Amino acid sequence: MKQRILQLALFSLLCSNHVFAQDLLGSLSTTDTETKKDFARATFKSTRLINLQTIESLGPKTLDFRISHRFGTLNQGAYDAWGIDGPANIRLGLDYSWDGRLMFGIGRSSLDKMVDGFIKFRLIRQTTDNSTPLSVTLLTSAYRTGLRLPASSFDKYANDIDRYSYVNQIIVGKKFSPSFSLQIAPFFVHYNLVDNITDKNDMYGISAATRIKFTKRSAITLEYAYRYDNNYSPDSKYYDSFSIGYELETGGHVFQIQLTNSFGIAENQFLVYTRDSWSKGGIHLGFNISRVFTVPAEKAKSGEGW
Repeated sequence: MKQRILQLALFSLLCSNHVFAQDLLGSLSTTDTETKKDFARATFKSTRLINLQTIESLGPKTLDFRISHRFGTLNQGAYDAWGIDGPANIRLGLDYSWDGRLMFGIGRSSLDKMVDGFIKFRLIRQTTDNSTPLSVTLLTSAYRTGLRLPASSFDKYANDIDRYSYVNQIIVGKKFSPSFSLQIAPFFVHYNLVDNITDKNDMYGISAATRIKFTKRSAITLEYAYRYDNNYSPDSKYYDSFSIGYELETGGHVFQIQLTNSFGIAENQFLVYTRDSWSKGGIHLGFNISRVFTVPAEKAKSGEGW
């Protein structure tokens, strides 16, 4: 009888320990869930707004094929269909991210036959509880012009290294509400070779961009890039880049149409070398089209895919 009572007591103790262990694990699981950060999503709908790069990076294993186009200026008048007849500038870009934080891309612009490449990293991400109130993204880019000069002119690109320029940015942004986002980005531009002896090889400035969403899939966008102490030669005239646009999401596509005084699409072209003025009708109609793919593609339930 005593042995039977002892067995029952031991069994009861084991059961209570098992329940206690389950409660402890459950408590740890709950704590882990409560402390898991929920990041702000879609601060901007695309990795680029109009001309400027945004704080966003592509999702994991995502490839983005992007077409950007700028027509001539509106002040060309009806004969040239207000710039639609040209000249035009087009950039084709291909961007990729494996993990959703580190992103890289390459592109080719028809203006100056420019080839560019960049690396972008999401250093800090805003959280919905504002424990981390801002997002910070780092960007570094390199550019090479393939422009050939007339045979009769002086070859300023005698050394290939003179064809290169570089842009670095720290992009800081915040999603204030589901319908309003804002970012600022100090930038540094370096040219290995400049056009005039009075020009600077190193130039600085700061840009700002905002997105105002007014329907589920559409938004108004604005951006401005301020050039600081660039000390251009007196016979040259450049303006700060300013753009306004309309953005529409259609499933896997993001379509952006804009008005901008910048003909250049690459950062080393429009940040400090914008030659047209809004006040003089130097406004370019343009558009960006972005199409994203998952690479490698997720396997279907049937087992097909790659």
